[in-house]
Amino acid sequence: MNSGFMNIGAVGVRTTSGRGFSTEELAQQAAQKIVSVSETAHPALREQAVAFQKQIAVVVEQYMKQTVRSDRTTVYNALTDAGHPELAELIRGL
Repeated sequence: MNSGFMNIGAVGVRTTSGRGFSTEELAQQAAQKIVSVSETAHPALREQAVAFQKQIAVVVEQYMKQTVRSDRTTVYNALTDAGHPELAELIRGL
């Protein structure tokens, strides 16, 4: 009989103070979600999974940085088109 219970795993909360998360921090969080390994896994398997997790974090971070640059270009162009070139330049300088 199905009890309606579903295990969704552990829930965690991460915060920053006075800033948003960096692309590096978010990439590491994403990599940890994509690749996980049990604390009780064989050491060789665990080592391999951690190495792969680091590789995933590097790739995710590269794409996230490109996303940020692309979005800033979009915002810059929208502000320029709306007649706010000074504000557009401030966005480009971020």
